[in-house]
Amino acid sequence: MKNFTLLLIILLSINCFAQTDSIASPKQGRFKVASTVLKNSILSVPGDFSEMGHTVSSNWKRTAMYAGGIVGLIAVDKITTGYLHDHIEPTIDYQLPKIGIQGSTNPIFQGNDPYITYPIMGLYAGSVLFNHEKGQVVALNAIKTLTYSYVISHLILKTLIPRQRPQRPLNGDEPAVAPWTKDNWDFGNYHKPYFSPVADGTSFPSFHSTAFFAVAKVFQMEYDNYWIPYTFVTAAFLADIKGHNHWVSDLLVGGLVGTIIGKSVVISSRKQIEKSKNTAFNNTPKKFRMTKQLIPQISTSMIGFHFVGSF
Repeated sequence: MKNFTLLLIILLSINCFAQTDSIASPKQGRFKVASTVLKNSILSVPGDFSEMGHTVSSNWKRTAMYAGGIVGLIAVDKITTGYLHDHIEPTIDYQLPKIGIQGSTNPIFQGNDPYITYPIMGLYAGSVLFNHEKGQVVALNAIKTLTYSYVISHLILKTLIPRQRPQRPLNGDEPAVAPWTKDNWDFGNYHKPYFSPVADGTSFPSFHSTAFFAVAKVFQMEYDNYWIPYTFVTAAFLADIKGHNHWVSDLLVGGLVGTIIGKSVVISSRKQIEKSKNTAFNNTPKKFRMTKQLIPQISTSMIGFHFVGSF
């Protein structure tokens, strides 16, 4: 009962957050709105990846600066991660009530992930029920960012850049026990793509950091609000900070990748919606209009009226 009540509060709160949505026109039925939103979400997929590529390639100086910054973060990881283990994590001592499904192997029902996935599901269901078009768009965009985060961060980057996770505590006297390490340059531990969580060679970047920041970016851009989405995902993330087992650079790079994903999805979605509206407008049949004129006509042979119609 406690879990159900908490879940209900989450769903209601996120649905209230979406009340800024413009309600669909009464002329548009619930099924038509939902199908249109879903169609645009699917059609915008190529644009999502195009926007991601554009973000990286549009300014090579900026990209090089970020790349150099990432190398710098890796270089000081023993200092920053050791400080995280010794001084920051001990002060973060709270847990959120468990609302997932016990024994489930699906990540959306494990740990604190339901605090992100359940509200998104609730937003979509509520938006379909009340015919809120924007709420459906935001929810589907968030779902896409979670999917992209899994593919890009978990399947691709963790496989191409296989880094070992840090020993906990990093500054302890105990020797590192595989697959954990105390070497911040311990890359090159190549493996096949892991579809489920595995400790070996899967530190860089943090998948949870990628996914949480991607979702937060979608809500921030769609509702023009930084505080609510970023505070919400940060609270969920920090509640399980000791369970993430990442170098500090893994967390920051994951956040950067997630931000790029979230921003790209929103921009691509907006372009597809605008394109869809323009297409619908251009395909609308034009009404037949005719201008009529009745002109008096007088001559030596007749008197009458001359009718002229132009269209």
